[in-house]
Amino acid sequence: MSLPTPPTVQKLQEALQAKAKAEPGFRFYSLYDKVCRWDVLFYAYLCCEANAGAAGVDGQTFQDIQEYGVGRWLDELANELRTKTYRPAAVRRVFIPKPDGKLRPLGIPTIKDRVAQMATLVVLEPIFEADLQAEQYAYRKGRSALDALVRVQALLDSGHREVVDADLSGYFDSIPHGPLLKSVSRRISDGHVLALVKSWLEAPVEETDRRGHKHRTTRNKDAHRGTPQGGVLSPLLANLYRRRFVLGWKVLGHERRLDAHVVNYADDFVLCCRSRADKAMAAMRVLMSKLGLTVNEAKTRRCRVPGDEFDFLGYTFGRNYSARSGHSYIGPRPSAKKVRAILAEISEQTGRSRAWLDEEEVVGRLNRKLRGWAAYFSQGRTGAAYQQVQAHTCWRLRQWLGKKHRVQGAGRSRYTFSYLREGLGLVWLSALRFPRRLWAKA
Repeated sequence: MSLPTPPTVQKLQEALQAKAKAEPGFRFYSLYDKVCRWDVLFYAYLCCEANAGAAGVDGQTFQDIQEYGVGRWLDELANELRTKTYRPAAVRRVFIPKPDGKLRPLGIPTIKDRVAQMATLVVLEPIFEADLQAEQYAYRKGRSALDALVRVQALLDSGHREVVDADLSGYFDSIPHGPLLKSVSRRISDGHVLALVKSWLEAPVEETDRRGHKHRTTRNKDAHRGTPQGGVLSPLLANLYRRRFVLGWKVLGHERRLDAHVVNYADDFVLCCRSRADKAMAAMRVLMSKLGLTVNEAKTRRCRVPGDEFDFLGYTFGRNYSARSGHSYIGPRPSAKKVRAILAEISEQTGRSRAWLDEEEVVGRLNRKLRGWAAYFSQGRTGAAYQQVQAHTCWRLRQWLGKKHRVQGAGRSRYTFSYLREGLGLVWLSALRFPRRLWAKA
């Protein structure tokens, strides 16, 4: 959710960004007082509240804060920051399932820590936005994953069809603190701000085992690496460190010498080359090693389009065929993995355990899920994926209706497409319209 920035905060951000752009070598020496400003903290609180999220290790929720008094709570946080008595709490670590069956660690700071980090982000982001490279598309205003996909398509269209499909092992957990803080201090000389950032990087992690016992570790502090996924400041820090690779790739001459171009989104990136992808891959390994990052060799490969295909940001780039002319062309389509993932989510939404829900609620949930999925997977060749998702949704909804109403053999004759679409209001993917940004050359 995007909140309007208060005029005073917007003025501060514009001034910081203008200074950063005008003087690339300038180091900001007085920022801590901006982090402590009440208008910045209040805006930070509203941003965190809009993002919702679970409670941290202290169990405090936004409802608790509202009952206590938001103004009173913010006054106390501002006082802690001003008097330098603020100390971050442990980060609650949970694990969420990934499509491949593995688990992704997610860190959940307390609301107090989230608000303090957001206030720091409000101050630091406009400064570092001036330094991030054009090849970086994640976590930036006015940029998106679709912009990164458009860039990949443009490179393929221009003949850069040897692709290094790269993957890093646990990027967020691997970022070394020393070089990362050096990247921050290159622009920030305010010691109090740097101490805040370091304290969040070194915060303990609390996990709950299968028996419900809680354990705290200081693994990040001990290993001097890692920024927790889920932390408000983590995306900016991850972008700052990835900037080292993107900038190094160009400064060392790899982009020009190998005609190999980086397209980066968070911890995902590809190298699009006109030729010599093997040398680009070797150079990438060396540079990543110097940065203290580990290339996942099992998932990193070279491919040549259109004979081969590669996945990037949920799309598969490769050979497609025009439905009108039958001619082949190079372009994207929703990846099979992402199609399987939405099918599994639809099955979960129409499972036996939900037979007690009203039809309107179940269809409403399906529609929100389908619209959200289609809004992102609206580029390239979508027809086959849409048909598969629509057919599965209709089949699962018929099965759910049959169980709910205890109708044996419920099928198309009883719950027709017309009834599902017009009677129940089920979203029809082929009827949705989204801006088309990826036009591949047939």
